[in-house]
Amino acid sequence: MTQSDQDLSTRDSISTHPGTYVEAGSALADLSGVMSAGGSAENPLDAIVIGAGQSGLTVGYFLQQRGLKFAIIDGAERIGDQWRKRWDSLRLFSTAKMSSLVGLPFPAAPDHFPTKDEMGDYLEQYARHFALPVHLNERVQRVSRQDGLFLVQTNRGTFYARQVVVAMANYQKPKRPEWASELSSAIHQMHSADYKRPGQLVQGDALMVGCGNSGAEIALDVSKGRNVWICGRNVGYVPFRIGTWLGRNVILRLVMRVVFHRVMSLATPVGRKIARKMHGHGGPLVRTRPEDLEAAGVQRGPRVVGVQDGKPLLEDGRVLDVRNVVFCTGFHPGFSWIDLPIFDESGEPRQQRGITRDVPGLYFVGLHFLYALSSGMIHGMRRDAEYVVDALALRAPALAREATASAPMIAAA
Repeated sequence: MTQSDQDLSTRDSISTHPGTYVEAGSALADLSGVMSAGGSAENPLDAIVIGAGQSGLTVGYFLQQRGLKFAIIDGAERIGDQWRKRWDSLRLFSTAKMSSLVGLPFPAAPDHFPTKDEMGDYLEQYARHFALPVHLNERVQRVSRQDGLFLVQTNRGTFYARQVVVAMANYQKPKRPEWASELSSAIHQMHSADYKRPGQLVQGDALMVGCGNSGAEIALDVSKGRNVWICGRNVGYVPFRIGTWLGRNVILRLVMRVVFHRVMSLATPVGRKIARKMHGHGGPLVRTRPEDLEAAGVQRGPRVVGVQDGKPLLEDGRVLDVRNVVFCTGFHPGFSWIDLPIFDESGEPRQQRGITRDVPGLYFVGLHFLYALSSGMIHGMRRDAEYVVDALALRAPALAREATASAPMIAAA
């Protein structure tokens, strides 16, 4: 057995019982152990991190490096489940070398494209390696402020903290077009968030609504033995094959680390223009190209504009007689549980590089184009997380002094 096999064997032998958290690299302890050490109104944490995905764990790493008292909470039963629950054939667009979080290399060949399960397992290993205080099965129901503290209410209780980092993408609630409810009951409907494998579809032809990466990859996945249409606006595609040696080792790194990370950022005029254009829309196709879809027999169509006789009606007047519709139409931000005045008219948080000005002490990491196109990608997490934690750590001593100064007054009262 190799060392990596031993690590995986040890990891998989440890229970992830609901209400437990990762501690000391491998051991699991009861949630009350952390709650008694902090997180109450009398003894608040320096920070609560909401979300234990790649952005939340990266934030946790930097908070730990600065010696702050914090906890990471997540509604999943297991770290990495947000990756494991995606469709079976999914692979990352970035290679293992570009899929590593700060401080721990991804355990694979540098030019390997990790599977969804490999990424989920890596996140779990990362939390154990750094003994990050992750609380599982903590589904956040409300975030508010009271008496100078943030209250994070979950299905299991309430955490108190001086500052909060929402480490989640703004892709939380599946979005479907209004006309979806008018489709015939004979048509099997599902959102890409629920798609796992072709066997979930009923026998018959299928329509992908939305031409982004999810729509293109699922269209290929289900194309054997049925007619498949993919309809929506043209999102474009990267002009090279990421799977070739040149693509993996040269061009992909140039695009990810330079173009997406530096050029397409809010620091450049072209980046600001692209950010406005991409607001509410996905990026270009990365792995799948139009000729791949054509070779698989997938038919391209314009936007779906409504329903006629219970069937999807296209912009060009065609009506598609399909048995399956998969909505690859993106997500709503899904932050309605934040009970604070920070949102714009589209439901997006008002922030600058993750820092909210309306409610000091509340931060975001992991949002689409938070600072650059790479902000929603694994290799872009470090810069965004470190920037936010620097701001948080700068405020922490003053908040602690204010709490100490007011403690005698509270006790006297």
